[in-house]
Amino acid sequence: MTFLADAIEQRDWADIEQKLGMEGFAHLPGLINADASRYLAHQSLSLLASQSESLASKDLGQGHVAYLGQSLPTPWLSGRTAFYRHLAPMANRWNQALGVAYRYPGHFEEFQEQNRRDGQTQALSHVIRLGTGDYLSLHQRNLGARIFPMQVIVLLSDPGADFGGGELVMTEQRPRMQSRPMVLPLAIGDAAIISTSERPFKGTKGYYRANIKHAISRVRHGDRVGVELSFHDAP
Repeated sequence: MTFLADAIEQRDWADIEQKLGMEGFAHLPGLINADASRYLAHQSLSLLASQSESLASKDLGQGHVAYLGQSLPTPWLSGRTAFYRHLAPMANRWNQALGVAYRYPGHFEEFQEQNRRDGQTQALSHVIRLGTGDYLSLHQRNLGARIFPMQVIVLLSDPGADFGGGELVMTEQRPRMQSRPMVLPLAIGDAAIISTSERPFKGTKGYYRANIKHAISRVRHGDRVGVELSFHDAP
């Protein structure tokens, strides 16, 4: 099942990089069609039923999360590798702009191996289910020596039909400026590439670090199922 990787390859990556540079996120509408999204949601709910954890136990809001482990289920495995191939060169340009010497390797497997050598072995990619009244608090996944500066969020449920509320929310803090709130409504099968924590923001005197957190607003009714793909692991 390579449909996700194929869909990723067909995107306009020059446009995606421009949007990430301007806003700190890029919207990929209709990355997965509705039928495939519902199939993946069913697969994800089976995983949640067997190994879910409470978001409240992690002080991350209300709802349930299941981490996908080192070997992601198909097609997330091939999809994450395809995303990395396009995002790693962008991440290196971000590091160059911020004066960071480290460069991300061209192949995802090499970056994974660096994570393991640095003691980062706890998977961060996960399925999240939010029911009526549930939400995900503002947070960042930025622990460890090797942090990949972008992550991917995919919605597998249909807003309006399956649930209400549950919008993707981001806040960005720029130096000497008020925090900037951003709300990105997603449709079923949509993805968003967002900054994991910091990104370069070009000001009048060069590049600064803009700090981003993300959340999911309270679900008013129904069930919201989504997946977050991270490229680095936690210590």
